[in-house]
Amino acid sequence: MDGSGTTTGISDRPATRRGIPAGVWALGFVSMLMDISSEMIHALLPLYMVTVLGTSALTVGIIEGIAEATASITKVFSGALSDWLGKRKFLAALGYGLAALTKPIFPLASSIDWLVAARFIDRVGKGIRGAPRDALVADIAPPHLRGASFGLRQSLDTIGAFLGPLLAIGLMWLTADHFQTVFWIAVIPAFLSVGLILVAVKEPERPKDLRRVRMPLHRDELRRLDTTYWWVVAIAAIFTLARFSEAFLILRAQSVGMPLVLVPTVLVIMSLAYSLSAYPVGMLSDRVNRLTLLAVGLVLLFLADIVLAFTTGIVGLGIGVMFWGLHMGFTQGLLATLIAETAPPELRGTAFGMFNLVTGVALLIASVVAGALWDITGPQGTFLAGAAFAALTLIGLVSVRKHFGAVRSAMS
Repeated sequence: MDGSGTTTGISDRPATRRGIPAGVWALGFVSMLMDISSEMIHALLPLYMVTVLGTSALTVGIIEGIAEATASITKVFSGALSDWLGKRKFLAALGYGLAALTKPIFPLASSIDWLVAARFIDRVGKGIRGAPRDALVADIAPPHLRGASFGLRQSLDTIGAFLGPLLAIGLMWLTADHFQTVFWIAVIPAFLSVGLILVAVKEPERPKDLRRVRMPLHRDELRRLDTTYWWVVAIAAIFTLARFSEAFLILRAQSVGMPLVLVPTVLVIMSLAYSLSAYPVGMLSDRVNRLTLLAVGLVLLFLADIVLAFTTGIVGLGIGVMFWGLHMGFTQGLLATLIAETAPPELRGTAFGMFNLVTGVALLIASVVAGALWDITGPQGTFLAGAAFAALTLIGLVSVRKHFGAVRSAMS
């Protein structure tokens, strides 16, 4: 066994070569349905806050940043709890259920306070499910298909992320820009997602020889997350500082004069590029040096920021958003794979939780700074700052690569 409960001997290789396990596919479709629901709302929410409720871009940045940071903090405790219980599906299902229950709040909200509360609770649900779900993918997936498994789940998740905005566009057209009707329809796929994880996802039995974790967040347990793991977390944190919430892509679309009903198209383009690249990159990462793929992702982010900073039309906007989506496809599933491979199997939930906490705080900082720059300098200053930080991150990654001996071994 490799410690994850997956036997890797010669006798079992023909079975694993048949493909990615059904449980990973099911978790992918669970993510897809919830993302359809979430993105139908989130594709319109920044515009709703700015144009209907009269909030500023800085407020949008703060709300988005706090929402994601809340999710990240919650992931620490849910991930640790899943290690302590030795059960991951229950917490994942609880998180999806809580997120589904918040969806009706969005069409009922009459003020920014209600929207902030709904966004906050929704992200708590995301936080509860995130680390246990990722650890569950790692538990189910065969080691030699782990990169492909995380890539597949991320790809299906992101298919939902572009189907959601597409549905939002169509429904906004059919309802003559009636936000609340679209928000109500978004409730349906959220509850389908909860039903699917309850019925279709089977958690593997905990291996009898796997060490029991008594207090996952105790310093003695955290010491078992070695230097290699923390280098991966550090790389991810610096990477996250170079980008900010996708809410600013929506605001950028509005700033170049895109009609209100078509603004969610930017998330469709981004998510399509993301979903089409995540699975192939995941498969490729099982065969090549993963640090190189991360560097490619940084280059794509730099190009996205440059194009989005200087574009004055819809075509340039589309190109910039496409680069943004490709950079996500080259990095997000890959970072999850690295966390799974560098953490002890019995501490995977805790490892994903700490990873998400650090990157969530980085995203909060990046989003608040982006919102402030937008209000002071406009869209160009925001995206040029992102490009500068991406370039500095890439230079730093290349310059210290020779010092990452252990990390490079894990990434190869």
